Amino acid sequence: MHSKIKLSNAGLATLLAALSMLGPFSIDAYLPAFSSIQASLHASSIEVQQTLTAYMLSFAAMTLWHGALSDSFGRRNVVLVALVVFAIGSLGCASAHTVHYLWVFRIMQGVAAGAGMVIGRAIVRDLYEGAPAERLLSLVTMIFSIAPAIAPILGGWVVSHSDWRTIFLLLFVYTVLLLIACYKYLPESLPVEKRQPFNVNFLWESYRDVFKSPGFHFMAGTIACNFAGIFLFISSAPAFVTQHLKLDAQSFGWQFVPMVGGIFLGSLAANRLAGRLTIARQVSIGFMFLLIAAVANVAFHFFAMPMLPWSVIPLFFYAFGMSVVFPGVTLMVLELFPHIRGIVASCQSASVTLLSAFVAGVMAPALDHSVLSLALGQLGFALFGLCLWSAGRVYARSRKVNDGH
Repeated sequence: MHSKIKLSNAGLATLLAALSMLGPFSIDAYLPAFSSIQASLHASSIEVQQTLTAYMLSFAAMTLWHGALSDSFGRRNVVLVALVVFAIGSLGCASAHTVHYLWVFRIMQGVAAGAGMVIGRAIVRDLYEGAPAERLLSLVTMIFSIAPAIAPILGGWVVSHSDWRTIFLLLFVYTVLLLIACYKYLPESLPVEKRQPFNVNFLWESYRDVFKSPGFHFMAGTIACNFAGIFLFISSAPAFVTQHLKLDAQSFGWQFVPMVGGIFLGSLAANRLAGRLTIARQVSIGFMFLLIAAVANVAFHFFAMPMLPWSVIPLFFYAFGMSVVFPGVTLMVLELFPHIRGIVASCQSASVTLLSAFVAGVMAPALDHSVLSLALGQLGFALFGLCLWSAGRVYARSRKVNDGH
């Protein structure tokens, strides 16, 4: 342990959640500033939208490596280096004077932002197992869920009272404070004797084993599709809030607070259910909520124009169901290859982020012309997620039968 003070479960959850918040802060805080960035940098709306896509693609590519690096060099060391890189990227974004420079520094942020989220899951599983691990994961998600609610509201307030660059300066300050906290308190959960060699052959074999595993694709795909259903609305927030709901840049809370409330309460429910129900039963309950919400979202917008509060209530229940599903399925993914847990966490996070990048860069621009289109997209992701979960269950049962023989 490198940290001088041993954290309580709540303290560790708070620190890991604060690390995971870098991602949503990097996305949600600057969404209300899109029009200001467009005007300030003399860019087109598509060029500004691609600053989000550039971030998401670099985030996805690097999440494949955060876990592998932490398996070889230690969880704590990789987190500290990533925070330094993210801080430099944030300063670069604040000083960018063309949209192309902004792309470059958004890529730099994306390279570093996922380290805390990926490695945090590996740290939890290094230190805990079973119901305690599920409870801690859900506690991290509960605290982390505050970020998507605060970020767009803060971003809207900053844009109304200051320059959009202030958003990235605030991100820089947050990252420096987080770096100090992690240096002092973050434990090293992977002893030197348990670390894996960082060589091409070992990494090739490890990644090959993970990506050849049907169980991995079923379970990681379940998480990715469920999240894509909510991220479709997040990445379409400028159109959803300002064009369809006819609200101003300071009103993003109307969309994000219900979503975050659903994530928070869903994580709380998962925390309470851990150890009381089987993971399969808990996941079934979560899918019931998110599927009913997705169907209701389509039904309402098929018959009515977007309006408050009816256009945002389904987002609350979808987020609730998604958060009930998440911790149990995540633990199932991490258990597939216990000796390379960091790499598995990386691959799982990368699958989520790659799909999210596709949603932000392709699906959101294609569907954000109407809320009905967005709702249909969300329902499609929910149904596909359910199919993957069901296929994963069948596959796991067949494996058990074969192993028994």
